[in-house]
Amino acid sequence: MDPLAALLDGPRAHGAFLLRSVLTPPWSLRIEDRAPLTVVSVVHGEAWIVPDTGEAVLMSEGDVAIARGPDPYLVADHPSTPPQALILPGQECRTPDGGHLTAFAHVGVRTWGHGTDSPVVLLTGTYGMEGELSKRLLAALPVLIVLRATDWPTPLAGLLATEIGKDVPGQEAVLDRLLDLLLIAALRTWFDRPDSAAPAWYRAHDDPVVGHALRLLQHQPAEPWTVAKLAADTGVSRAALARRFAAAVGEPPMAYLTGWRLALAADLLRQHPEATIGSIAHQVGYGSAFALSTAFKREFGVSPHHYRTT
Repeated sequence: MDPLAALLDGPRAHGAFLLRSVLTPPWSLRIEDRAPLTVVSVVHGEAWIVPDTGEAVLMSEGDVAIARGPDPYLVADHPSTPPQALILPGQECRTPDGGHLTAFAHVGVRTWGHGTDSPVVLLTGTYGMEGELSKRLLAALPVLIVLRATDWPTPLAGLLATEIGKDVPGQEAVLDRLLDLLLIAALRTWFDRPDSAAPAWYRAHDDPVVGHALRLLQHQPAEPWTVAKLAADTGVSRAALARRFAAAVGEPPMAYLTGWRLALAADLLRQHPEATIGSIAHQVGYGSAFALSTAFKREFGVSPHHYRTT
């Protein structure tokens, strides 16, 4: 898998917190849930997003925002409106002074707020888990991304808004996949912009040689790769591959492969507690548990066993 696909195998949308908020001004929500990634879509009305560090941004109907955690931020009808609710880890909701929240109530399936006739409707999808592979992508994101409906009209937000109001069999799976699609489409759109400062490995996929090499390494990490084998599979000389890969990605092919293998191993340790270190070693291209443990400790400072248990 590539890093963009890996994002959804780390903070996978399975059971992700997904909520429709129906709000009547004045309203203000202080988000302190420390979630690695949150998607906000404005279905009706307007909303301000105010990061603790950075400029406040006004969102209009159809706009989609991606907020990168764990730093707090405000979502409100206006930046000056005092917070009425505090959203904490685990999606616990409290008043700013820690009391029981009474200003908002559940008014439907996955819906909360002031009432179904409120003029502002937001969709919020929160991804609550972070993996080592995902960090490669999250590290490239700014604190806040906003995609305007005028520049990026997408039917996905509308489909999500329609589906979240239903209470039918299979709804959980449909919502998971729509949320995934919205996130991936938004990230692709942002990364493809010239001023986005997209990570080198993302832009390197446009190079026919380097992109092919990256896909081979990402999708087949267990292969006994060498620069010579990779060059042969991409149809260029070793020198040409090494030069083009380092220029496009910022590091040599084997250095990239080592980092990819170890990040993949770290995620497998977390996701599959029943798997042995040896089986994970073979999945990511190491010949033994000892070989993986040596490289893993050099990268993360702890053994695979210690990483898993903590």
